[in-house]
Amino acid sequence: MDFLPVSPADMAARGWEQPDFIYVTGDAYVDHPSFGLAIISRVLESRGYKVAMMPQPDYRSCERFKLFGRPRLGFLVTGGVIDTMVNHYTAAKKRRSEDLYAPGGLAGYTPDRAVIVYANRIREAYGNVPILIGGVEASLRRFAHYDYWDDRVRNSVLVDSGADVLMYGMGERVILETVKALEDGVPFHDMRIPGTCVMSREPEASYLTIESAEEVMASRESYARAFKTQYDEQDPVRGHGINQKHGERYLIVNPPAMPLTQEEMDATYALPYTRRWHPMYDALGGVPALNEVQFSITHNRGCYGSCAFCALTFHQGRIVSSRSHNSVISEAKKLTKLPGFKGYIHDVGGPTANFRKPACPHQLKRGACRNKQCLFPQPCSQVDADHSDFVSLLRKLRAIPGIKKVFIRSGIRFDLLMADRSRTFLNELVRHHISGQLKVAPEHVSPRVLEKMGKPRVEVYNKFVEEYKRANEKAGMDQYLVPYYMSSHPGCTLEDAIELALYIKRSGHRPEQVQDFYPTPGTLATAMYHTGLDPRDMTPVYVPKDPEEKAMQRALMQYFNPANRDLVVKALAKAGRTDLIGYGPDCLVRPDDRAQSRQRGNRQPSRTEGRNDRPYRQTTSKGADRHEKRHHTARADHRNR
Repeated sequence: MDFLPVSPADMAARGWEQPDFIYVTGDAYVDHPSFGLAIISRVLESRGYKVAMMPQPDYRSCERFKLFGRPRLGFLVTGGVIDTMVNHYTAAKKRRSEDLYAPGGLAGYTPDRAVIVYANRIREAYGNVPILIGGVEASLRRFAHYDYWDDRVRNSVLVDSGADVLMYGMGERVILETVKALEDGVPFHDMRIPGTCVMSREPEASYLTIESAEEVMASRESYARAFKTQYDEQDPVRGHGINQKHGERYLIVNPPAMPLTQEEMDATYALPYTRRWHPMYDALGGVPALNEVQFSITHNRGCYGSCAFCALTFHQGRIVSSRSHNSVISEAKKLTKLPGFKGYIHDVGGPTANFRKPACPHQLKRGACRNKQCLFPQPCSQVDADHSDFVSLLRKLRAIPGIKKVFIRSGIRFDLLMADRSRTFLNELVRHHISGQLKVAPEHVSPRVLEKMGKPRVEVYNKFVEEYKRANEKAGMDQYLVPYYMSSHPGCTLEDAIELALYIKRSGHRPEQVQDFYPTPGTLATAMYHTGLDPRDMTPVYVPKDPEEKAMQRALMQYFNPANRDLVVKALAKAGRTDLIGYGPDCLVRPDDRAQSRQRGNRQPSRTEGRNDRPYRQTTSKGADRHEKRHHTARADHRNR
């Protein structure tokens, strides 16, 4: 198995005079099916197209983009696995010190807003050459969208990049249909291919027309209404195409593409990936992101969890599709033959590991229900929560010679697990598929916040915790739960943050890493953050934006850290909860030691006082950044196309 050409010499060695496509990407070249650039390039190769790879080109001029000459059909452009702004900046808008998708993990290879920069450089180099953009950055910015880093609404990335076609969602079928139209000479403005966007002088008469880019830039109410339509129509079965005017032209967003069939998914993952980073990165130590997924398997796509802060609904969609057992087993057997494999499959997952099929039998015929979620506020009566197919697959993987352990690390929906009357999956998860701790994401405990998040009520999580503990006791094991919580989500007040802090204390958990809400493109929660409205019903939403309040909410989640004491005290005073400053069992901090020492004299501290003096490991900013990146990768799914 060979890598695709990365230089004119590679191209000459294959006897090519001209590539059909030049694939420009903001990530290093890793030929592994967890990376969209690998999948799309291999799909095109399998259909006979000549694809030259141009990873992380020097963007300071257009010269590097002339490396292979003019391609026969056009340029393909992607920012990479993660939106470049999310990859480059923390939620506090501080530049990250590393880039896991670059050689050696070194930051600086890729520009901010890479899709726009790359496409503009290509235009400088070749004028009217066809440019097709795709990947997460293009997909989630396809409409006029709120941009957290600029704190304003920006045009569709198709407009700002000057590209000809934007492909969104899962790209295998979309790229092939678009390329066929390109070869057939179909004008870009006439392309009506599901999963694509184009620009036109006239709107498509059969499509819905939403508020223009100019209107959503001028009015938060208009933005919320436009987003609601976008959100409602994000369905491949019942969804409509959408027109959105930008200046004198219209953005034509064709309906989403249908999910791949199981046969199509199997074919995608059977392509001849080298499963390695390109050797040109060896001297720098390779590409760190591969280490996380090299011995992992993606078995599904899509997510009907519909968390408000997650972009999966807008990118992969709510209808789950999955690979056959034979396909997954075949990949597992390949892993056992790879250099460095030590018997451990690190993950069998996807956006949510324990999803193997659509939420209910109706979704492939009628689409996901409008104005209704499958799992919130509780699982719909039509949801099929049976885990037996996943259990069967995991058992087959465990039986493969050379495999010692099969882990699940990409996250599970504990509410779906609890909806399954059988506890077989939970018991086998505990016995066979956890490496000492299971990461879960209750995110919060306040009913008001959970409602805005679209997450199950805390009672469901508490019941899961109890059953998880019993399953461990039954198996004679002592494995931990690591819950993820989020601060400053739309709807979260200081009172809600204090409620979460009290819950954390009572549960005995001391989170080493916490996450602030990050307003990324394409999510319902980001629309709430920008507008102060819930687009679903246009009701006002409290949005914590003041930096000091955000710092207080974050500090409350680590109330036990002495470095956070002043912020915690200030938060409690502001919320009128100074009763939580003291020595009682629910108190989050003790009174100021200097002020109290005169009153206590030499009195020895009580046992209750000592509860807040237990050792802890302080989260460093580097550790928090790393967790934050993984957290967003898990939600945006770094297996996205």
